[in-house]
Amino acid sequence: MTQVIYDATYEGWLTAVFDIYELKLTDVVFAKKEPSSALLFSTDYFVVTDLSKAERVLSGLQKRLSNDGLARIYSTFLSEVSQAEEIMFGFVKYVFSSTQNIEEDFGSHEVWEVRKAAKMTRRESHRMKAFVRFKLTKDGLYYAVIEPDCDVLPLIENHFKNRYADQRWLIYDVKRKYGIYYDLENVTTVELQFNADTNSSKFLAEICDQKEEFFQNLWVQYFNNVNIESRKNMKLHLQHMPKRYWKNLTEKTANLKRILNNH
Repeated sequence: MTQVIYDATYEGWLTAVFDIYELKLTDVVFAKKEPSSALLFSTDYFVVTDLSKAERVLSGLQKRLSNDGLARIYSTFLSEVSQAEEIMFGFVKYVFSSTQNIEEDFGSHEVWEVRKAAKMTRRESHRMKAFVRFKLTKDGLYYAVIEPDCDVLPLIENHFKNRYADQRWLIYDVKRKYGIYYDLENVTTVELQFNADTNSSKFLAEICDQKEEFFQNLWVQYFNNVNIESRKNMKLHLQHMPKRYWKNLTEKTANLKRILNNH
């Protein structure tokens, strides 16, 4: 068994695919950044990310897949499901071994697993587009904290750049400890420690604009007023807005404990 260690980037994984074919490696497993201690008797191969190699693999896939098919591979990478790299590699091997487009071969385990992982990522990215709640800091920066199941920041970047093109903003993923920052021109990736309780009054007073808490309270009042008690369907509500997202939603924060106690 060969343990293929890459730098945890998509380009790094594509480079790994190139090297596996070039070196004719068999029975491979993937590891990010460092070897897994669980594999005691494997041979380690360290990948050096090479954009030209990554582009050659991508070019080969483009000739055999639709744009949706290519996007599913990337979405599977972002899904962070168990053994995502092995799932992707199995799919890629099937693609390169076939003379026909295999995307609609639903009887294939490789095709089905990629579609399932990609669907999960796509659903999570749609939710984040709806669930991001910005707060305004004293220096005019709008920031939002998210904690999605999948690494969706690369997928929602253009949505927020286009929608909020006239203001500086930062969306920070606390689970993965990085964010995307828009400076009115470009979006860049940033890494920082962001461990404060962003919903506390003390935190709001320290970094937020003096009107921010007022607008948050206004938003909560609006949400409560439009929420018609007689038409409440908690099962449907939880289906569209699972509880794991509530701690970063302005309209939920104030009433979270009460709602959890009642349900």
